[in-house]
Amino acid sequence: MSELQKQIIEEMAVKPEIDPKEEIRKSVDLMKDYLKKNNFLKTLVLGISGGQDSSLLGKLAQIAMEELREETGNEEYAFIAMRLPYGEQADEEEAMAAIDWMKPDKVVRVNIKPTVDANETSLREGGVKITDFNKGNIKARERMVVQYAVAANHNGVVLGTDHSAESVTGFFTKYGDGGTDLNPLFRLSKGQGKALLKELGAPAKFYEKIPTADLESDRPGRSDEDALGVTYEEIDQYLAGKEVSEQAAKTIEDWYLKTQHKRHLPVTIFDDFWR
Repeated sequence: MSELQKQIIEEMAVKPEIDPKEEIRKSVDLMKDYLKKNNFLKTLVLGISGGQDSSLLGKLAQIAMEELREETGNEEYAFIAMRLPYGEQADEEEAMAAIDWMKPDKVVRVNIKPTVDANETSLREGGVKITDFNKGNIKARERMVVQYAVAANHNGVVLGTDHSAESVTGFFTKYGDGGTDLNPLFRLSKGQGKALLKELGAPAKFYEKIPTADLESDRPGRSDEDALGVTYEEIDQYLAGKEVSEQAAKTIEDWYLKTQHKRHLPVTIFDDFWR
């Protein structure tokens, strides 16, 4: 194992083997403890796509809020699941099925298309033509703007679904889905998240759905693995310290190195990160 792989494994904190029940409890307790420590906070806010990660975290968030209400007698504690479509989205039925399964306390739907398109028009009028990829990042950031607006209205915390297999590759939008308050799934690989969903009795379609960011209008169904050039199984094996192909290791390490800035708060003169 190379020194770089050792460094990455230590930073991503993935255990080779887990007990799904134990990890469910860790994530639920993290959310509860965060709210109890910051006792002015009463809600958890999360955007739901219908994929594995948001389905898992949404269910865990609902469990956390139900436990807090029972333990404290305070009915203000609530989980708000958000649907944030860009117009009509092909996976709407899947997202709503996930919401039906997790049974959130409240569902809020906001169509981000008018705002995103208005931004694109304003940029064009200012002489800036954005690419479809750039527009995808604008969508991700607008979704976070909306989630923080809702959180502010409900004394809330914005949850992020970022897990270690996404974090290592920087497969998130900086200040978009990467700009959150609390990431309860970090330390888990993609396969481990699947194991938690199975433990929770989730329908198989939630963890068998092909992972996709669904941000590019030109390629709305493009899979994460196609975009990354490596499979989640290979990433999981790498993070567990197992042997992967030389090409897979190089791809993972290249992503890790060139996305370091995404995993770092704004840089100041006192940081060694940029040198």
